[in-house]
Amino acid sequence: MTASRNRWWALLVLCLGVLMIVLDTTIVNVALPSIRSDLGFSETTLVWVVNAYMLTFGGFLLLGGRLGDLYGHRRVFLAGIVLFTLASLACGLARSQLVLVAARAVQGLGGAVVSAVALSLIMNLFTEAAERAKAMGVYGFVCAGGGSIGVLLGGLLTSELSWHWIFLVNLPIGAAVCALSLWLIPGGERQAGGRLDWAGAATVTLGLVLAVYAVVNGNEAGWGSPRTLGLLGAAAVLLAAFLAVESRVAAPLVPLSLFRLRNLATANAVGVLWAAAMFAWFFISALYLQLVLGYTPMQVGLAFLPANLIMALFSLGLSARIVLRFGLRLPLAGGLLLAAVGLALFARAPAGGSFAADVLPGMLLLGLGAGIAFNPVLLAAMSDVDPADAGLASGVVNTSFMMGGSLGLAVLASLAAARTQGLAIAGAAAPQALNGGYQLAFAVGALFALAAAGFGGLLLREQRPPAGAAAAPGHV
Repeated sequence: MTASRNRWWALLVLCLGVLMIVLDTTIVNVALPSIRSDLGFSETTLVWVVNAYMLTFGGFLLLGGRLGDLYGHRRVFLAGIVLFTLASLACGLARSQLVLVAARAVQGLGGAVVSAVALSLIMNLFTEAAERAKAMGVYGFVCAGGGSIGVLLGGLLTSELSWHWIFLVNLPIGAAVCALSLWLIPGGERQAGGRLDWAGAATVTLGLVLAVYAVVNGNEAGWGSPRTLGLLGAAAVLLAAFLAVESRVAAPLVPLSLFRLRNLATANAVGVLWAAAMFAWFFISALYLQLVLGYTPMQVGLAFLPANLIMALFSLGLSARIVLRFGLRLPLAGGLLLAAVGLALFARAPAGGSFAADVLPGMLLLGLGAGIAFNPVLLAAMSDVDPADAGLASGVVNTSFMMGGSLGLAVLASLAAARTQGLAIAGAAAPQALNGGYQLAFAVGALFALAAAGFGGLLLREQRPPAGAAAAPGHV
């Protein structure tokens, strides 16, 4: 097998590992009713099946990326896959609430490590401009399309087998990824003389965990409650302490000079806004389809299929050609504008809407926009980054997406709930009240996507892959 062909097989292995992580963020949602009835969760405790994962995933992204830079990306990637797979086994065998929630937290830790270093490995494998653009398109499709695939797979496994299989299905995948990684992915070198900044790692990890905790519980506790404000305040203090540590320590976890890289800083801002918009699309539209239009979980997954197919078409070829032809800025801004229009179409979808008239057009535009824009966002984020900081930069970008998505979803859910409550008090029927809340969430999500397009179009420094990608073998 030639070295060139080896790289593409290695890419497929890395994407399979990432897909396992991406699927897990959404596949669980479909199975939550079954988990609740089987293990006796209440409405308030059930949320921890999701939140436990989000807490550790969001909190350990930066640390995971830095560990990859210091101790070798393949070594840390394998450790993350093993941890995630073993935690999946524990989830699948769980017979109590405590075991399931604890195992989900460990899953999040493994997922953070894998997500933080996988893109570094891809960027280091593909240093030639055209190949890198194609490889990033494949990775982008996995990240953008995996979530909606998770809904379909979750519905299938839960209805045909049981909720345990949404976790147990990870076991053969994880074993295959580990075995193939040892064969296909180069081992890499540890960073000579590298040391881990423990003070920075502790402050930023704890700060991010508290911030995610405050966000995911903001709707339940109240955004103005002492608990939410106290947690956000403590997170702000810890993150300020982190910045103070990083400005003084000899070997910082995150060199603050990294944020002076214009394209990385712009990509992070775009990532926060776009993640908020994408969460509006995926989660709010799934609720609209299920609770307003009465779709089954399987039908919800099928409704996302056209968008997935379009993302596959663009991510697996067309997006790379567009980037090579037009650079990064125009496709990024154009794709996000298409996504904004797609969300705006959902914002006008009625309570008695039809798939052809009110769902399909928005899905097509969102799939088209995501397929075009995802590749340039990732390439822009890594275009100025030194290879030694590839894992760290990946952790930074992934953290931006995670925090943007979590905060955006919390804000959108709060707005939707308040609007729904107001309409219900005014006498609207339940479907109309729910739909009114979702329409507001879609409209705000469209504004997020529009703002992301503006940031990317105005602030991104143009750097076409023939020059930029080959000069910066890094990762997202």
